[in-house]
Amino acid sequence: MSVVSRSATNQNIFQKMGDLRFEQTISHQCGVTMNDSVEARAIAEFMGKKPNVTVTYQPALIRIDGEGKLIFKMDEISEILGKEMTAEIFEVNTSTHYGRMVRIDDNTVTLFGNMDEVFEYIE
Repeated sequence: MSVVSRSATNQNIFQKMGDLRFEQTISHQCGVTMNDSVEARAIAEFMGKKPNVTVTYQPALIRIDGEGKLIFKMDEISEILGKEMTAEIFEVNTSTHYGRMVRIDDNTVTLFGNMDEVFEYIE
């Protein structure tokens, strides 16, 4: 059973197979899945307050899904967590992700759902 946090969309991303509709469209969603931990819960609580973000709690996992892009600021997460969060620690806590993950700088990890937006970061 999934429990979804308070979020802008406030809906569960998981659906029954009979309720799925398959369309020939491009999704601009992106997201991360994290093992349930103190760090993951802090990140989920913080990100769940942002618009167009859905947080879904599973028994051992937490999913953070967004539309367009998700921006993870390490200094903001560190403040909520009460200890330092680095981009490296963030990536270790991320079990998997979808979308293009770009480390913008030492403080910012961004996931892009729209691949066209990534091109400005490619050298």
